[in-house]
Amino acid sequence: MTRAGRRAAASVLAGALAVALAGCGGGGGQDGDDAGDAPRLSVSGAYIPQPPTADVAGGYLTISNTGDTDDALTSVTSEAAESVEMHETEGTTMHRVDSLAVPAGGTLRLDRGGNHLMLMGLERRPDEGDTVPLELHFETSAPITLDVPVEAANHTGE
Repeated sequence: MTRAGRRAAASVLAGALAVALAGCGGGGGQDGDDAGDAPRLSVSGAYIPQPPTADVAGGYLTISNTGDTDDALTSVTSEAAESVEMHETEGTTMHRVDSLAVPAGGTLRLDRGGNHLMLMGLERRPDEGDTVPLELHFETSAPITLDVPVEAANHTGE
């Protein structure tokens, strides 16, 4: 086969591959556009009360999902802490969980006395007025990066 023939064959193959891949996309909506079915997440009210030591700090925030599909917070990371754990509170007992649901059309509220974040092994004790970087990771949605303000220890998040 000549060089021109190989180029023509490659071009036909690339075109056929593009058509085949286009036929495999989407699938959620009738018109192939399933973006309306995706979670749409936003974060509000994020704060960290100033901790008494650099050992551990709590983190609080609200994640709203205005989309039509559930999602889940699967992990949280921070360059300011060795680890960030997600805790669920049931009665007077808290325990670590692997994920927290963010329901479609609803919210996941992380607050005092309820579900919350625990920042473990802080690199230093953050002071009121500082910010702590957090990256929220989800089952479906792209990560959300925040600079969370450190508030007075008696802050209520309201």
